Amino acid sequence: MSIEENKAFIRSYLDAFSGKDKPKEKLEQFIADPELIQHGLATEAAFPKYELFADEMVAEGDRVCIMGRLGGVHKGDFHGIPPTGKQVECPLSVIYRLADGKIAESWVYTDRMTMLEQLGVMPG
Repeated sequence: MSIEENKAFIRSYLDAFSGKDKPKEKLEQFIADPELIQHGLATEAAFPKYELFADEMVAEGDRVCIMGRLGGVHKGDFHGIPPTGKQVECPLSVIYRLADGKIAESWVYTDRMTMLEQLGVMPG
């Protein structure tokens, strides 16, 4: 796939899931990386229908990087933190490697300090 096709694929992936339910079967339509599937399911359990905003996107070869934000309401356990009902929006970067029409690997970097501050479990 071309760089533009790879970027279009990631845009369609984000559009399919941002602000919507993320059942495993639907994730598997876009993702071959089992770690990213588990990450998505765990995040969905803690922040149902969380949103991903790609503020910037760059691509080269089989990789696409987004710099953006994750937003959602904390309604489930998050790494031992019980639900707070608080809205969060934290910066993130994700690098996706695409192969055979799916996300084959990913590297997710989230500003967890900002998230913990917004959840009220860490002083700002």
